[in-house]
Amino acid sequence: MSGLQDKVVIVTGGARGLGAAAAERMARDGARLVITDLLAEEGEKTAAGIDGLFVRHDVTSAEDWQAVVNAAVERYGRIDGLVNNAGIASNSLIENESLEYFEKVLKINLTGVFLGMKSVIGPMKAVGGGSIVNISSAAGLTALPLTSGYGASKWGVRGLTKIAAVELGHYRIRVNSVHPGMTYTPMTAEHGAQVGEGGFPLAALGRVGVPEEIGEAVSFLISDAASYMTGSEVAVDGGWTAGEVVMMQQIPQ
Repeated sequence: MSGLQDKVVIVTGGARGLGAAAAERMARDGARLVITDLLAEEGEKTAAGIDGLFVRHDVTSAEDWQAVVNAAVERYGRIDGLVNNAGIASNSLIENESLEYFEKVLKINLTGVFLGMKSVIGPMKAVGGGSIVNISSAAGLTALPLTSGYGASKWGVRGLTKIAAVELGHYRIRVNSVHPGMTYTPMTAEHGAQVGEGGFPLAALGRVGVPEEIGEAVSFLISDAASYMTGSEVAVDGGWTAGEVVMMQQIPQ
């Protein structure tokens, strides 16, 4: 893909799943990667496989974000891209969701994105621009039951992305959101996701996606091939959100 050669890109939650797939795709396109995660052993392995840099990182910590930025600049001299991918899920009715867990999900999934964007604005301005991709979800495009904290955070990421796109456009910093549907990752596997045709009939394509399919979209948006895209919402969900899908059968009565 054009427009990624030698770009320096930070990927949070990059040890495995969607983050690792996106990092590996961008590395094949010539980018230089900084992988961050709390999973140090898996993160080191992923980074080593693409000749990248791993930094252990809590996305809710402003101090950790500054350490990541410092490490990227020290190693590569610049920052061109950021993929805000780190996140956790929720699977509870609102009436059963604890305040503690609700706030934890928001802090990781939404505040972490805010801190990430805030941290890279200066370095991106210094090199004349950049590209930020925030990983939202199909749950940030439609109302999915049993996702109170997760859904709220992903709608927040969607809105924050658009605000940032408007604020940062004159710096030539592009900000877009990607909205994966049901995709096979360690997180979704815990909830029964399976790869294969017919594995997800709620999507128009009838199957669960794989991380590499999300990685392709992320790599495109980070690259100069998407140079006239900002504030966009890119659904990579097999058509899950394309129509009105009745979800009420999933809600316990």
